[in-house]
Amino acid sequence: MSGLAAQQDHRQAQKKGRLFVVSAPSGAGKTTLCRAAREKLPHLVYSVSSTTRRPRKGEVDGQDYFFVSEAQFRAGIERGLWAEWARVHDNYYGTSAQFLDDHLQAGRDVLLDIDVQGARQILQRYPEADTIFIAAPSMAVLRQRLNARGLDSPEVIELRMKNARAEMDCRDLYRHVVVNDDLDAAIERFVDILSGGAD
Repeated sequence: MSGLAAQQDHRQAQKKGRLFVVSAPSGAGKTTLCRAAREKLPHLVYSVSSTTRRPRKGEVDGQDYFFVSEAQFRAGIERGLWAEWARVHDNYYGTSAQFLDDHLQAGRDVLLDIDVQGARQILQRYPEADTIFIAAPSMAVLRQRLNARGLDSPEVIELRMKNARAEMDCRDLYRHVVVNDDLDAAIERFVDILSGGAD
């Protein structure tokens, strides 16, 4: 390796990775966009959250979530190990600060898929994070998508719609807003942001 190539490699290793925080109401298409981005940008590290809830059928520890005990999670809270955390439906969910720091310090870009509450906590600790909000074109379309999924009872859909209205009110906190009215166009815009091509 030439001296110039070695210097460039060293500079790349010294460069800190970028942290991308993406949030969206249920049914806006965030999971689909994140999956597409991971396929198009294989260098992107997808942050895996930790949780105290029991694994669902087919979930893999370390891939879908890191499954931990409540005692382990609470110890992490006391020691400040979580970059963000929340208690949802009697279970804890959180993002390891060590996981984020290790990848960012190694120069790797990280995609963090979290709710608005978690995004606020992340921005307190990582103010340089780039934030992206995925929105459905309207609340009516969002309701149609939730109904079409067929995963939730009418009561759960109403709760998701109530939460979605509150989340939509927070979209101005995000640097980028991607309206998912055309999937291919939304993927292109999302990937462009993650690639550094959009400001």
